[in-house]
Amino acid sequence: MRKIISIIFILIFSLNVYAENMGDISVGAQGAVLMDAETGRVLWEKNMDMELPVASTTKIMTAIIAIESGKLDETAVVSKKAALTPKVRLGVNSGEEYVLKDLLYPLMLQSCNDTAVVIAEHIGGSVEGFAEMMNEKARQIGAKNTKFVTPNGLDENENHSTAYDMALISGYALENQEFRELIATESYSFSCSNKNRTFSVVNKNRLLREFEGAIGVKTGFTGKAGHCFAGAAERDGVRLISVVLASGWGNKGKEQKWIDTKKLLNYGFDNFSMKKVMEKGKIFGEVEVIASREGKIAAEAKNDGYAMLSEMEFEGITVEKQLFSYVQAPVSKGETLGYVSVYTDRGEEIFTTELVAVGDVERHDFKTSVTKLINIWLNSHIDCIL
Repeated sequence: MRKIISIIFILIFSLNVYAENMGDISVGAQGAVLMDAETGRVLWEKNMDMELPVASTTKIMTAIIAIESGKLDETAVVSKKAALTPKVRLGVNSGEEYVLKDLLYPLMLQSCNDTAVVIAEHIGGSVEGFAEMMNEKARQIGAKNTKFVTPNGLDENENHSTAYDMALISGYALENQEFRELIATESYSFSCSNKNRTFSVVNKNRLLREFEGAIGVKTGFTGKAGHCFAGAAERDGVRLISVVLASGWGNKGKEQKWIDTKKLLNYGFDNFSMKKVMEKGKIFGEVEVIASREGKIAAEAKNDGYAMLSEMEFEGITVEKQLFSYVQAPVSKGETLGYVSVYTDRGEEIFTTELVAVGDVERHDFKTSVTKLINIWLNSHIDCIL
Protein backbone atom coordinates (compact mmCIF):
# COMPACT_ATOMS: atom_id res chain seq x y z
CA MET A 1 0.00 0.00 0.00
CA ARG A 2 2.83 2.39 0.91
CA LYS A 3 4.55 1.59 -2.38
CA ILE A 4 1.39 2.45 -4.34
CA ILE A 5 1.00 5.73 -2.44
CA SER A 6 4.65 6.59 -3.15
CA ILE A 7 4.21 5.90 -6.88
CA ILE A 8 1.06 8.09 -6.97
CA PHE A 9 2.90 10.90 -5.18
CA ILE A 10 5.81 10.72 -7.63
CA LEU A 11 3.42 10.79 -10.60
CA ILE A 12 1.56 13.81 -9.24
CA PHE A 13 4.82 15.63 -8.55
CA SER A 14 6.14 14.83 -12.04
CA LEU A 15 2.93 16.05 -13.65
CA ASN A 16 3.10 19.31 -11.69
CA VAL A 17 6.71 19.89 -12.75
CA TYR A 18 5.82 19.10 -16.37
CA ALA A 19 2.84 21.46 -16.24
CA GLU A 20 4.95 24.29 -14.86
CA ASN A 21 7.57 23.70 -17.55
CA MET A 22 4.81 24.00 -20.14
CA GLY A 23 3.69 27.34 -18.73
CA ASP A 24 0.74 26.12 -16.65
CA ILE A 25 2.08 27.63 -13.43
CA SER A 26 0.00 29.19 -10.69
CA VAL A 27 0.60 32.08 -8.28
CA GLY A 28 -1.37 33.34 -5.32
CA ALA A 29 -1.33 36.95 -6.51
CA GLN A 30 -4.48 38.50 -7.96
CA GLY A 31 -2.44 40.23 -10.64
CA ALA A 32 0.96 39.10 -11.91
CA VAL A 33 3.28 39.37 -14.88
CA LEU A 34 6.68 38.12 -16.02
CA MET A 35 8.38 40.35 -18.60
CA ASP A 36 11.60 40.30 -20.59
CA ALA A 37 13.19 43.66 -19.82
CA GLU A 38 15.02 44.07 -23.16
CA THR A 39 12.12 43.47 -25.53
CA GLY A 40 9.17 44.09 -23.21
CA ARG A 41 7.68 40.75 -24.17
CA VAL A 42 5.28 39.26 -21.63
CA LEU A 43 6.33 35.68 -20.91
CA TRP A 44 3.52 34.88 -18.45
CA GLU A 45 0.63 36.80 -16.95
CA LYS A 46 -2.39 36.60 -14.71
CA ASN A 47 -4.84 39.50 -14.81
CA MET A 48 -1.93 41.74 -15.77
CA ASP A 49 -4.22 44.64 -16.76
CA MET A 50 -6.41 44.49 -13.65
CA GLU A 51 -6.31 47.85 -11.82
CA LEU A 52 -5.22 47.24 -8.24
CA PRO A 53 -3.71 49.27 -5.37
CA VAL A 54 0.06 48.83 -5.52
CA ALA A 55 1.17 49.95 -2.05
CA SER A 56 4.85 50.91 -1.74
CA THR A 57 5.84 49.67 -5.18
CA THR A 58 4.63 53.22 -5.97
CA LYS A 59 7.97 54.40 -4.58
CA ILE A 60 9.76 53.06 -7.66
CA MET A 61 8.30 56.00 -9.56
CA THR A 62 9.06 58.41 -6.72
CA ALA A 63 12.71 57.34 -6.70
CA ILE A 64 13.32 57.52 -10.44
CA ILE A 65 11.74 60.97 -10.72
CA ALA A 66 13.93 62.17 -7.86
CA ILE A 67 17.05 60.74 -9.51
CA GLU A 68 16.20 62.32 -12.86
CA SER A 69 15.35 65.69 -11.27
CA GLY A 70 18.99 66.74 -10.95
CA LYS A 71 18.24 67.92 -7.40
CA LEU A 72 19.80 65.12 -5.34
CA ASP A 73 22.45 67.42 -3.87
CA GLU A 74 19.87 69.95 -2.70
CA THR A 75 18.68 70.25 0.91
CA ALA A 76 15.03 69.40 1.60
CA VAL A 77 13.15 70.79 4.60
CA VAL A 78 10.65 68.56 6.42
CA SER A 79 7.11 70.00 6.57
CA LYS A 80 4.51 69.34 9.27
CA LYS A 81 2.57 67.21 6.78
CA ALA A 82 5.60 65.04 6.05
CA ALA A 83 6.39 64.63 9.75
CA LEU A 84 2.85 63.37 10.44
CA THR A 85 2.88 60.72 7.69
CA PRO A 86 1.66 57.28 8.92
CA LYS A 87 3.99 54.32 9.43
CA VAL A 88 6.28 52.96 8.11
CA ARG A 89 8.30 56.08 9.05
CA LEU A 90 11.92 57.11 9.35
CA GLY A 91 10.83 59.54 12.07
CA VAL A 92 11.81 62.90 10.58
CA ASN A 93 10.63 66.02 12.41
CA SER A 94 9.19 69.27 11.09
CA GLY A 95 11.91 71.81 10.28
CA GLU A 96 14.69 69.25 9.92
CA GLU A 97 16.87 69.42 6.82
CA TYR A 98 18.23 66.53 4.77
CA VAL A 99 20.23 66.09 1.59
CA LEU A 100 17.68 64.79 -0.90
CA LYS A 101 19.88 61.90 -2.05
CA ASP A 102 20.10 60.56 1.50
CA LEU A 103 16.32 60.28 1.69
CA LEU A 104 16.23 57.85 -1.24
CA TYR A 105 17.77 55.12 0.92
CA PRO A 106 15.10 54.97 3.65
CA LEU A 107 12.55 55.36 0.85
CA MET A 108 13.67 52.27 -1.09
CA LEU A 109 15.48 50.13 1.47
CA GLN A 110 12.98 50.38 4.34
CA SER A 111 9.95 51.89 2.58
CA CYS A 112 9.67 54.97 4.80
CA ASN A 113 6.51 56.90 3.96
CA ASP A 114 7.56 60.21 5.52
CA THR A 115 10.68 60.50 3.35
CA ALA A 116 8.49 60.00 0.25
CA VAL A 117 6.48 63.08 1.21
CA VAL A 118 9.63 65.16 1.87
CA ILE A 119 10.96 64.19 -1.58
CA ALA A 120 7.63 64.90 -3.27
CA GLU A 121 7.18 68.32 -1.69
CA HIS A 122 10.74 69.40 -2.48
CA ILE A 123 10.63 68.35 -6.14
CA GLY A 124 6.96 68.92 -6.97
CA GLY A 125 6.17 71.81 -4.63
CA SER A 126 3.44 69.69 -3.07
CA VAL A 127 2.27 66.09 -2.96
CA GLU A 128 -0.37 66.97 -5.56
CA GLY A 129 2.18 68.62 -7.85
CA PHE A 130 4.50 65.64 -7.56
CA ALA A 131 1.64 63.24 -8.32
CA GLU A 132 1.10 65.12 -11.59
CA MET A 133 4.76 64.55 -12.43
CA MET A 134 4.39 60.84 -11.59
CA ASN A 135 1.38 60.45 -13.83
CA GLU A 136 3.02 62.31 -16.70
CA LYS A 137 6.06 60.05 -16.45
CA ALA A 138 3.78 56.99 -16.35
CA ARG A 139 2.14 58.12 -19.60
CA GLN A 140 5.55 58.63 -21.23
CA ILE A 141 6.61 55.12 -20.22
CA GLY A 142 3.38 53.63 -21.58
CA ALA A 143 1.73 52.80 -18.24
CA LYS A 144 -1.78 53.65 -19.43
CA ASN A 145 -3.79 52.13 -16.58
CA THR A 146 -1.97 53.86 -13.74
CA LYS A 147 -3.03 56.72 -11.49
CA PHE A 148 -0.72 57.95 -8.74
CA VAL A 149 -2.15 60.12 -5.98
CA THR A 150 0.55 59.68 -3.36
CA PRO A 151 4.36 59.32 -3.54
CA ASN A 152 4.32 56.44 -1.06
CA GLY A 153 1.37 54.26 -2.12
CA LEU A 154 -0.68 54.58 1.06
CA ASP A 155 -4.35 53.72 0.58
CA GLU A 156 -5.79 57.00 -0.62
CA ASN A 157 -8.05 58.25 -3.41
CA GLU A 158 -7.72 55.40 -5.91
CA ASN A 159 -3.92 55.31 -6.11
CA HIS A 160 -3.62 52.30 -8.44
CA SER A 161 -1.77 50.60 -11.27
CA THR A 162 -1.55 47.15 -12.87
CA ALA A 163 1.00 44.36 -12.85
CA TYR A 164 1.84 45.15 -16.48
CA ASP A 165 2.25 48.88 -15.88
CA MET A 166 4.41 48.33 -12.82
CA ALA A 167 6.64 46.02 -14.88
CA LEU A 168 7.04 48.79 -17.48
CA ILE A 169 7.85 51.34 -14.77
CA SER A 170 10.32 48.97 -13.10
CA GLY A 171 12.00 48.24 -16.43
CA TYR A 172 12.34 51.95 -17.14
CA ALA A 173 13.84 52.64 -13.72
CA LEU A 174 16.29 49.75 -14.02
CA GLU A 175 17.83 51.38 -17.08
CA ASN A 176 19.22 54.02 -14.71
CA GLN A 177 22.57 53.02 -13.16
CA GLU A 178 22.05 55.19 -10.08
CA PHE A 179 18.68 53.57 -9.44
CA ARG A 180 20.19 50.07 -9.72
CA GLU A 181 22.95 50.96 -7.27
CA LEU A 182 20.36 52.40 -4.87
CA ILE A 183 18.15 49.31 -4.70
CA ALA A 184 21.14 46.97 -4.38
CA THR A 185 22.61 48.83 -1.38
CA GLU A 186 22.73 46.59 1.70
CA SER A 187 22.84 49.37 4.30
CA TYR A 188 23.27 53.14 4.43
CA SER A 189 23.93 55.75 7.12
CA PHE A 190 23.36 59.50 6.99
CA SER A 191 22.73 62.52 9.21
CA CYS A 192 20.28 65.39 9.53
CA SER A 193 21.91 68.58 8.21
CA ASN A 194 20.72 70.95 10.96
CA LYS A 195 20.21 68.63 13.95
CA ASN A 196 22.45 66.13 15.68
CA ARG A 197 20.62 63.04 14.41
CA THR A 198 22.08 60.07 12.55
CA PHE A 199 20.17 57.26 10.84
CA SER A 200 21.07 53.81 9.55
CA VAL A 201 18.82 51.83 7.23
CA VAL A 202 19.05 48.22 6.06
CA ASN A 203 17.71 46.72 2.83
CA LYS A 204 14.66 44.54 3.54
CA ASN A 205 14.45 43.03 0.06
CA ARG A 206 14.84 39.29 0.70
CA LEU A 207 15.13 38.50 -3.01
CA LEU A 208 18.62 40.02 -3.06
CA ARG A 209 19.77 37.40 -0.57
CA GLU A 210 17.66 34.44 -1.66
CA PHE A 211 17.66 34.42 -5.47
CA GLU A 212 20.62 34.06 -7.82
CA GLY A 213 21.07 37.15 -9.97
CA ALA A 214 18.51 39.27 -8.09
CA ILE A 215 18.83 43.04 -8.64
CA GLY A 216 15.74 44.42 -6.85
CA VAL A 217 13.24 46.08 -6.90
CA LYS A 218 10.60 47.02 -4.25
CA THR A 219 8.25 45.49 -1.69
CA GLY A 220 4.83 46.85 -0.75
CA PHE A 221 1.95 46.32 1.65
CA THR A 222 -1.20 48.14 2.70
CA GLY A 223 -4.55 46.94 4.01
CA LYS A 224 -6.17 47.42 0.60
CA ALA A 225 -3.27 46.24 -1.57
CA GLY A 226 -2.13 43.21 0.38
CA HIS A 227 1.45 42.09 -0.11
CA CYS A 228 3.01 43.20 -3.41
CA PHE A 229 6.43 42.98 -4.96
CA ALA A 230 8.14 44.21 -8.10
CA GLY A 231 11.21 42.06 -8.61
CA ALA A 232 14.00 41.69 -11.14
CA ALA A 233 16.90 39.35 -11.75
CA GLU A 234 19.62 39.03 -14.36
CA ARG A 235 21.47 35.94 -15.56
CA ASP A 236 23.80 35.59 -18.55
CA GLY A 237 22.78 38.98 -19.89
CA VAL A 238 19.05 38.25 -19.66
CA ARG A 239 17.04 40.52 -17.35
CA LEU A 240 13.57 39.45 -16.25
CA ILE A 241 11.01 41.53 -14.37
CA SER A 242 8.24 40.05 -12.25
CA VAL A 243 5.38 41.86 -10.54
CA VAL A 244 2.91 40.30 -8.11
CA LEU A 245 0.03 42.33 -6.70
CA ALA A 246 -2.22 41.21 -3.84
CA SER A 247 -0.34 37.98 -3.10
CA GLY A 248 -2.28 37.81 0.14
CA TRP A 249 -2.62 39.31 3.59
CA GLY A 250 -1.05 38.54 6.97
CA ASN A 251 2.02 36.35 7.39
CA LYS A 252 0.80 33.93 4.73
CA GLY A 253 0.55 36.70 2.14
CA LYS A 254 3.90 38.12 3.22
CA GLU A 255 5.57 34.81 2.43
CA GLN A 256 3.45 34.19 -0.67
CA LYS A 257 4.83 37.23 -2.50
CA TRP A 258 8.32 35.73 -2.30
CA ILE A 259 7.03 32.32 -3.39
CA ASP A 260 5.16 33.88 -6.32
CA THR A 261 8.15 35.98 -7.39
CA LYS A 262 10.67 33.13 -7.29
CA LYS A 263 8.29 30.84 -9.15
CA LEU A 264 7.85 33.38 -11.95
CA LEU A 265 11.54 34.19 -12.29
CA ASN A 266 12.56 30.52 -12.20
CA TYR A 267 9.96 29.75 -14.86
CA GLY A 268 11.40 32.49 -17.07
CA PHE A 269 15.04 31.49 -16.72
CA ASP A 270 14.28 27.77 -17.06
CA ASN A 271 12.11 27.98 -20.17
CA PHE A 272 13.10 31.03 -22.23
CA SER A 273 16.23 32.36 -23.92
CA MET A 274 17.04 35.08 -26.42
CA LYS A 275 16.68 33.75 -29.98
CA LYS A 276 17.70 35.37 -33.25
CA VAL A 277 14.57 35.53 -35.40
CA MET A 278 15.72 37.80 -38.24
CA GLU A 279 18.96 38.21 -40.19
CA LYS A 280 19.94 41.71 -41.27
CA GLY A 281 20.46 41.77 -45.03
CA LYS A 282 18.28 38.75 -45.77
CA ILE A 283 16.57 39.19 -49.15
CA PHE A 284 12.77 39.07 -49.23
CA GLY A 285 12.04 39.44 -52.93
CA GLU A 286 12.07 42.29 -55.44
CA VAL A 287 10.00 45.40 -56.07
CA GLU A 288 9.24 46.83 -59.51
CA VAL A 289 10.92 50.18 -60.15
CA ILE A 290 9.06 52.30 -62.69
CA ALA A 291 11.12 54.47 -65.07
CA SER A 292 14.39 52.62 -64.58
CA ARG A 293 16.73 50.51 -66.71
CA GLU A 294 16.88 47.73 -64.12
CA GLY A 295 13.13 47.38 -63.74
CA LYS A 296 13.44 45.86 -60.25
CA ILE A 297 15.36 46.21 -56.99
CA ALA A 298 15.90 43.60 -54.25
CA ALA A 299 14.56 44.25 -50.76
CA GLU A 300 16.52 43.22 -47.66
CA ALA A 301 15.81 43.19 -43.91
CA LYS A 302 17.04 46.41 -42.33
CA ASN A 303 17.83 45.00 -38.87
CA ASP A 304 18.69 41.84 -37.01
CA GLY A 305 15.81 40.61 -34.86
CA TYR A 306 15.81 38.95 -31.44
CA ALA A 307 13.05 37.71 -29.15
CA MET A 308 12.78 35.92 -25.81
CA LEU A 309 11.25 32.56 -26.71
CA SER A 310 10.88 29.02 -25.48
CA GLU A 311 12.28 26.26 -27.68
CA MET A 312 8.76 25.24 -28.71
CA GLU A 313 7.86 28.82 -29.65
CA PHE A 314 11.07 29.23 -31.63
CA GLU A 315 10.35 26.12 -33.68
CA GLY A 316 6.89 27.44 -34.52
CA ILE A 317 7.68 31.01 -35.60
CA THR A 318 6.40 32.27 -38.94
CA VAL A 319 7.57 35.19 -41.10
CA GLU A 320 5.30 37.44 -43.13
CA LYS A 321 6.46 40.09 -45.59
CA GLN A 322 4.63 43.04 -47.13
CA LEU A 323 6.36 44.47 -50.20
CA PHE A 324 5.23 47.56 -52.07
CA SER A 325 3.73 46.76 -55.48
CA TYR A 326 6.08 49.25 -57.14
CA VAL A 327 8.13 52.40 -56.56
CA GLN A 328 9.16 55.24 -58.83
CA ALA A 329 12.79 55.75 -59.76
CA PRO A 330 15.11 57.09 -58.55
CA VAL A 331 15.57 54.77 -55.57
CA SER A 332 18.28 55.25 -52.93
CA LYS A 333 19.99 52.45 -51.07
CA GLY A 334 18.19 51.90 -47.75
CA GLU A 335 14.89 53.32 -48.99
CA THR A 336 11.86 51.58 -47.51
CA LEU A 337 10.25 49.01 -49.84
CA GLY A 338 8.03 47.21 -47.32
CA TYR A 339 8.02 45.46 -43.97
CA VAL A 340 8.65 42.01 -42.55
CA SER A 341 7.27 40.65 -39.26
CA VAL A 342 7.87 37.54 -37.17
CA TYR A 343 5.04 35.81 -35.29
CA THR A 344 4.64 32.98 -32.82
CA ASP A 345 2.29 30.15 -33.71
CA ARG A 346 -0.35 31.96 -31.60
CA GLY A 347 -0.19 34.99 -33.87
CA GLU A 348 1.78 37.17 -31.44
CA GLU A 349 4.04 39.63 -33.25
CA ILE A 350 7.49 39.41 -31.70
CA PHE A 351 9.55 41.44 -34.18
CA THR A 352 9.11 43.72 -37.17
CA THR A 353 11.51 45.68 -39.34
CA GLU A 354 11.59 47.54 -42.63
CA LEU A 355 12.53 45.96 -45.95
CA VAL A 356 14.91 48.33 -47.72
CA ALA A 357 16.55 48.71 -51.13
CA VAL A 358 19.89 46.92 -51.46
CA GLY A 359 21.29 49.64 -53.74
CA ASP A 360 20.61 52.75 -55.84
CA VAL A 361 18.47 52.83 -58.98
CA GLU A 362 18.67 55.80 -61.33
CA ARG A 363 15.69 57.18 -63.18
CA HIS A 364 15.59 56.41 -66.92
CA ASP A 365 12.87 57.96 -69.08
CA PHE A 366 12.64 60.35 -72.09
CA LYS A 367 13.18 63.47 -69.99
CA THR A 368 16.21 62.13 -68.08
CA SER A 369 17.70 60.70 -71.29
CA VAL A 370 17.45 64.04 -73.09
CA THR A 371 18.89 65.84 -70.05
CA LYS A 372 21.86 63.45 -70.00
CA LEU A 373 22.53 63.97 -73.73
CA ILE A 374 22.41 67.74 -73.32
CA ASN A 375 24.80 67.59 -70.37
CA ILE A 376 27.21 65.39 -72.35
CA TRP A 377 27.08 67.79 -75.31
CA LEU A 378 27.62 70.84 -73.11
CA ASN A 379 30.53 69.26 -71.24
CA SER A 380 32.26 68.27 -74.49
CA HIS A 381 31.90 71.79 -75.96
CA ILE A 382 33.14 73.42 -72.79
CA ASP A 383 36.21 71.17 -72.88
CA CYS A 384 36.86 72.28 -76.50
CA ILE A 385 36.57 75.97 -75.63
CA LEU A 386 38.92 75.58 -72.69
